[in-house]
Amino acid sequence: MNFTYPKKEKLKSKITIGLLFTEGKSVSKYPLRLVYHCGPSSDGQQIKMGVSVSKRNFKKAVDRNYFKRVLRETYRLNKHILTDNLDQPYSFMFFYQTKDRLSYEEINIKTIQLFEKFIAQNGKKEQTETNSDLVKE
Repeated sequence: MNFTYPKKEKLKSKITIGLLFTEGKSVSKYPLRLVYHCGPSSDGQQIKMGVSVSKRNFKKAVDRNYFKRVLRETYRLNKHILTDNLDQPYSFMFFYQTKDRLSYEEINIKTIQLFEKFIAQNGKKEQTETNSDLVKE
């Protein structure tokens, strides 16, 4: 498995971000939300991912940056759930939507559950049992 988050995978295109908010669909697993849009990216990447933490919930940039780092890390470690089960290229925006300060472990579990919920709705291949076992622990 490739546990990296290279620059090519980062969502930076204003056009693609605009498409996510106008035509995108979303999946939620409290306190996380994943907004996605199916469509080819300009550079041929299968997944483009961006993260966001609301300034309304965390006034200090230090706190927002901490949760953005946690979201990127949980994505990086669990992106195989998405890449193994997707046939088409997708763009994603990953949101942390609460004032609650959850621990890294709690956010990681919620990320796995969120990705599996997304795959159950949109994926073409069967889920592996190992992903479900991680959630139960």
